[in-house]
Amino acid sequence: MKIAMIGTGYVGLVSGVCLSDFGHEVICVDKNPTKIEMLERGEVPIYEPGLDALMERNVAAGRLSFTGDLGRAVDGADAVFIAVGTPTRRGDGHADLSYVYAAAEEVAQCLSGHAVIVTKSTVPVGTNRQVEKIVRAARPDLEFDVASNPEFLREGAAIDDFMRPDRVVVGVEAARARDIMGEIYRPLFLRDFPIVFTDLESAEMIKYAANAFLATKITFINEIAALCERVGADIKAVSKGMGLDNRIGNKFLHAGPGYGGSCFPKDTSALARIGQEHSVPQEITETVIRVNESVKRRMIEKVREMCGDSFNGKTIAVLGVTFKPNTDDMRDAPSLTIVPAMVGGGAQVRVIDPQGRREGEALLPGVEWAEDAYAAAAGADALVILTEWNEFRALDLGRLAGAMRTPRLADLRNIYSQKDATAAGFEAYIAVGR
Repeated sequence: MKIAMIGTGYVGLVSGVCLSDFGHEVICVDKNPTKIEMLERGEVPIYEPGLDALMERNVAAGRLSFTGDLGRAVDGADAVFIAVGTPTRRGDGHADLSYVYAAAEEVAQCLSGHAVIVTKSTVPVGTNRQVEKIVRAARPDLEFDVASNPEFLREGAAIDDFMRPDRVVVGVEAARARDIMGEIYRPLFLRDFPIVFTDLESAEMIKYAANAFLATKITFINEIAALCERVGADIKAVSKGMGLDNRIGNKFLHAGPGYGGSCFPKDTSALARIGQEHSVPQEITETVIRVNESVKRRMIEKVREMCGDSFNGKTIAVLGVTFKPNTDDMRDAPSLTIVPAMVGGGAQVRVIDPQGRREGEALLPGVEWAEDAYAAAAGADALVILTEWNEFRALDLGRLAGAMRTPRLADLRNIYSQKDATAAGFEAYIAVGR
């Protein structure tokens, strides 16, 4: 199959590269000439483990290419995937669909024969119907179908998620479109991964409902963690006991400083807005959004209290600023709330992150970037773990404590234990829910 992928952001690039690895001919198109030039040189503009090697292999095989020319990309395509951004619109929390609709209109002008126009971006219910209207208005003579194919990729594990998915969701109505989408994902079907065909609206809703539920699990366990601290329970034991129940499962039950990233904040806000527009308030989701913000503020107060109720004049080392490990994504990361509060309170903040510096330098003004955890901790009054990168899981705690002016550890990812921290020489240790 010949596939055009519009947008080379996180979703578009990962999806395009993986589809080419299935054996399809994929052309990725983007309006940003700098990004296209990078990709043509074999450089990956995002950090995703394994993506560079997979991209190189498929470019070498002649199955994958990049262009800024939309007409060339869609010429003769069996399917055109729209994978552009849908950021939260300022002021009302709704998803900004202007990029999706602009792409649909441009595709309509460029297509010369039948193709399935597939929305890969996360979009509110009714968007694919509107895409169909836009294309129909632009080209009444054009033969085309629309499909909704939401992504379920975890940053840091996106290739594995694409190649070994829990399920693939395809919203489609026309038989011809269903056949084309089935052929595109045939390699997964042959390996018994579920392909769920449904109507357009249900496919759109599945994405929002899934992300809102996962965000709810995270927020629930963070509230339980706060209660554990008051009653003397251990959130790790509580999470384990809960997760062994098959009806609950152990995923997304790790207490921490709140969720962030490109999906959960945006999608929960959009779902809440959809509910308001249809007079069906999504009260659980609205509460999740509110509580997640309060979790971040609670982390600030925990660290402030550990520092003698004031950040002023303190030197604080922060390990990790991306919203999760194995990504360079800083979008809505807890660090963007917690670190500025420290700086604003008068602290000198030193930061180390394996991949976060590129975005973090602009998003976290006023901080000093260190080369490693030990350099960050030298002479510091407190050490704060915000992101559980693997390289932070086996640090020499004694060396860290010995290098600090006042050895205090705020382990906001529960990597270490009170016993280990105390034995290493830390005079104060706080975690989440313990």
